[in-house]
Amino acid sequence: MSVKGGHIQDDILRHSLENPEEFWAHQAEHLYWHKKPSSTLKLTSKKLKSGIEHDSWEWFPDGEISTCYNCVDRHVEAGHGDHVAIYFDSPVSKTKEKYTYRQLLSEVEVLAGALREDGVRKGDVVMLYMPMIPAAIIGILAVSRLGAIHSIVFGGFAPNALAQRIDACKPVVLLTASCGIDGNKPPIPYRPLVEEAYQLAAHQPRRTLVWQRDQVRWGPTDRSAGQATWQTVVSGAQKRGIKADCVPVNSADPVYIIHTSGTTGAPKGVLRDAGGHAVGLHLSISYLFNIHGPGDVVFTASDIGWVVGHSYIIYAPLLAGAATVIYEGKPVGTPDASAFWRIIEEYKVNTMFTAPTALRAIKRDDPENKLLAETGKRGGLRSLKGLFLAGERSEPSLISMYQELLDKFAAPNAHVVDNWWSTEAGSPMTGRALVPHAGKDRKTKVRDHEPPHLKPGSCGKAMPGFDIRIVDDEGRPVESGNMGNIVLGMPLAPTGFRTLWDDEERFYGGYLKRFQGKWLDTGDSGWIDGEGYIHVMSRNDDVLNVSAHRLSSGGIEQAITSHPLVAEACVVGVPDALKGQLPFAFITLSTPSHPTTAIPDEKTSSEIQALVRKQVGAIASLGGIIQGKGMIPKTRSGKTLRRVLRELVENATKGEYEKEVAVPSTVEDASVVDVARAKVKEYFEEVGGKHAAIEEHGIKAKL
Repeated sequence: MSVKGGHIQDDILRHSLENPEEFWAHQAEHLYWHKKPSSTLKLTSKKLKSGIEHDSWEWFPDGEISTCYNCVDRHVEAGHGDHVAIYFDSPVSKTKEKYTYRQLLSEVEVLAGALREDGVRKGDVVMLYMPMIPAAIIGILAVSRLGAIHSIVFGGFAPNALAQRIDACKPVVLLTASCGIDGNKPPIPYRPLVEEAYQLAAHQPRRTLVWQRDQVRWGPTDRSAGQATWQTVVSGAQKRGIKADCVPVNSADPVYIIHTSGTTGAPKGVLRDAGGHAVGLHLSISYLFNIHGPGDVVFTASDIGWVVGHSYIIYAPLLAGAATVIYEGKPVGTPDASAFWRIIEEYKVNTMFTAPTALRAIKRDDPENKLLAETGKRGGLRSLKGLFLAGERSEPSLISMYQELLDKFAAPNAHVVDNWWSTEAGSPMTGRALVPHAGKDRKTKVRDHEPPHLKPGSCGKAMPGFDIRIVDDEGRPVESGNMGNIVLGMPLAPTGFRTLWDDEERFYGGYLKRFQGKWLDTGDSGWIDGEGYIHVMSRNDDVLNVSAHRLSSGGIEQAITSHPLVAEACVVGVPDALKGQLPFAFITLSTPSHPTTAIPDEKTSSEIQALVRKQVGAIASLGGIIQGKGMIPKTRSGKTLRRVLRELVENATKGEYEKEVAVPSTVEDASVVDVARAKVKEYFEEVGGKHAAIEEHGIKAKL
């Protein structure tokens, strides 16, 4: 990769790509190795059943490491046992707790001992189906302590989704709870979901440990089915002095399996290597996030079921010896749009990580930022140094607005940092690093500094170890500033995956085959500008082909959301007999009282069209605009389910309003799809006869 720009972040990237052995060997020195690796990088190859051979690699190939030891034990042994490891804040259950590193160690080693008594061994898979409570983190670390592999499934997932993952991973034990609480909704009992999943699955875990919550009890556990109450099992182990020491594993052994969201097909089991995972996350939390140890506080407003939760609720903060906030609530509704600002103020949070979707929800409920300003005016945000955004594209207007708010109310030189990554990458592939360097001479406390300058709409520059390129459909490099396929050079940085769980054929077919093994296909489209800033515009599936022009849904959404009344937008491509496809927009307004009609007023519609034509081009003129509140479906990680909206519109062009659409199990709220369906129907029944001709093969707009 030709690394452009004059910032020290460019020098760090260049070092990591030109001399990866030296760069990552130094990063590995920050962790404890039960057996130090004798080498850093081993290039290998794999041969498929079809006879195809492709490149592969191993980081720290003969090293042995314990992630649990590095997250917990070593901080206690270093004298930091009394520092806070976990703050638990649950407005939905009115509960607050905190665990020091010493308390966390005590809880983890006893649970690990109990699991060992139940027969859990190195290399076994243990599945967690848990709400956002401290027991989930304790369970994860206990699994790691035994050298076993964890696989987390969102608590509350549908039984068929849970059964699918049980059969894929074949766990020996399931750790679960009696209920979960999703925002201000009533508690969700887990027992019916788990037991139905067991009926659907071919594989049966031999043991089910249930964390009993007060809001909804599991009821008497069925011992004949291997069920037991988690608290009772742990209490018994404590009384008998049962504990477990850390079991180191080979660096290339898996630490966890995480399934992709399934928004573009059946979920894939991404495998994460133990050694590279720990080394890469330790670098990212210190270099990108400016988190270095005791006294620092990280608040990641995600879920442990997503890779963001894996990486920055659990592992990275604890690898650094910092405190992590585990929050069981929502950005709005628990109780209102001030929830995040309260957390920052109460726990003196230094870095916050969330999805743009969360900030859009806050903007929708508090369009003038009055609640944030109230917290800011009393100094409640002065600890905040970084607001990190990922999960989907952040529109420039959102970035600019929050940067202005940080400049006014947060710590001096606080930054909004948009970053881009994926389940497969394991850590951010882009961003703007908040520390000056990651070199060998960093012996003193890292000073504050200016990262590369902010470019709203860009997700920053490449992070160490990620060789990011833009190529055309034939795999040929495109010129700077031109949009194309975003691909990665191999080997990936240490946090990156190397295969899928028990499915090397699908790994090759899904990621390497398209470009004949030369590049790893991210599935995203975008461009890199002359300064090396990366602009991720959309998934390849969301690139629109309008009159032979390739347009990104993200670029059109960016234009729409620059309208002062628009809080959120989603653009999908629908078939058109003349142009091939037309961009079709769903918008949510930021007005206190949202209009009930699905059809925007003529003034708003005209202004939005003018913005699209000005910023994207006349070719991008919208084929329709539907407005509504609570109609844009998302996954629980905040990704917009454009495919669902696209199907609804395509069905509507044929008059098939009630036709079923494929909604993945990862959807945040399935009822949103019904709201969208009703809005689509209202729009087409009202507008179709006035200024949009519904044709056999699509729509032809006359807006």
